[in-house]
Amino acid sequence: MIKDTDVVIVGTGAAGLFCALHFPEDIKILMITKDAKDRSDSFLAQGGMCMLRDEEDYEQYFEDTMKAGHYENDGKSVEIMIKSSQKIASELMEYGVEFEKDGDSLIFTREGGHSMPRILFHKDITGREITSKLLEKVSRRKNIEILEYTSMLDIICDRENKCCGIVMCSRDGSISAVRALYTVFACGGLGGLYKHSTNFRHITGDALAIAYKHNIEMEHVDYIQIHPTTLYSEKPGRRFLISESVRGEGAVLLNKDKERFCNELNPRDIVTADIREQMEKDGMPYVWLSMENIPEDEIRTHFPNILEQCLKEGYDPVKECIPVVPAQHYFMGGIKVNSDSRTSMPNLYAVGETSCNGVHGRNRLASNSLLESMVFAERAADAIKKEAMSVTGKYNKLDDDSFLRLACLETYNNTEALSNEYKEIVLNEIEKEKKRHE
Repeated sequence: MIKDTDVVIVGTGAAGLFCALHFPEDIKILMITKDAKDRSDSFLAQGGMCMLRDEEDYEQYFEDTMKAGHYENDGKSVEIMIKSSQKIASELMEYGVEFEKDGDSLIFTREGGHSMPRILFHKDITGREITSKLLEKVSRRKNIEILEYTSMLDIICDRENKCCGIVMCSRDGSISAVRALYTVFACGGLGGLYKHSTNFRHITGDALAIAYKHNIEMEHVDYIQIHPTTLYSEKPGRRFLISESVRGEGAVLLNKDKERFCNELNPRDIVTADIREQMEKDGMPYVWLSMENIPEDEIRTHFPNILEQCLKEGYDPVKECIPVVPAQHYFMGGIKVNSDSRTSMPNLYAVGETSCNGVHGRNRLASNSLLESMVFAERAADAIKKEAMSVTGKYNKLDDDSFLRLACLETYNNTEALSNEYKEIVLNEIEKEKKRHE
């Protein structure tokens, strides 16, 4: 079976949705996602989205991003992201996103690594607020179709090694081919490969494995961020994030004797190292986080989701410390792309956490992820539109027989084995890259 579209986007997080919305309505878009359309990691983002406050903030925002990334960032990409931030925020508000305000003025919060408050937020569920509004807008677009519980098994390449679609597996187990002029990976990270992660379990880096399989250029696949503070639990499954903005508003980290032991507003990798060192000293599987410096009404209004989850686990952060522990959170590396989100394979783009455009360097600055994903998702859509209108961008789709010969659908029947193979590929490549950096 062949399904035809102009652009296929793999993933329904903020990057994929924002990309889809920036195509005109005469462009046919197919979006697929491995799980339900609202179960992307974008929905889980708590803290907020950075925005350049004013021109005087530019140099310091740039420096904060570069410093957090250990100056391994791509300066051009960082500049593009920061200078696009006000436009992105305005567009989101036009879509109905409700950032916190004091009257008509936006309220900004601060997180670790930031020299000043520059983070827009909606309670402690900013990702849900942004992504749900994007999803609502996408659902009203007649040119966009979303297939849930549908996995990408591979990409399809023509004789010139151009990407001309994907192989996908539907919820009922049927395997089919998508014939597309352009393909966009917006598949998220790889947290599902780790025992302790804040990510959804189904997000396992499939696109990365497929990229390796087709010799697509990759970058920094061992740059994996550990978030310093997730709620400690002995239960299996996804770890619940305790947003960095909690520390930005005054929460402190304490050892087993309830003594403060670090600067909570350092970048994430430094705070993570401090916590791990303290855990080893204490012989404990966690450290304590105290919110006693935050007024009770602010905890209830700014962090209602965190409060609710802590109460479910038997802790009341209004009255007592909560146990926290580092866990895998974000992927800075990925499929190497340029500033227009082009990969090394013609007609294939990558956006969001799947991609590596150099913005984050070795360590991501807090609350840059949602912004980065949307800035470069829009740039991908713009580049595709421009290319499609050019003479060199004219690309005739293959006829059915030729396309199916390239797809070889019968080779994908054992999807479980393929999934395991992909996981092994990614984990092995991460280890190889780690050794190369030793």
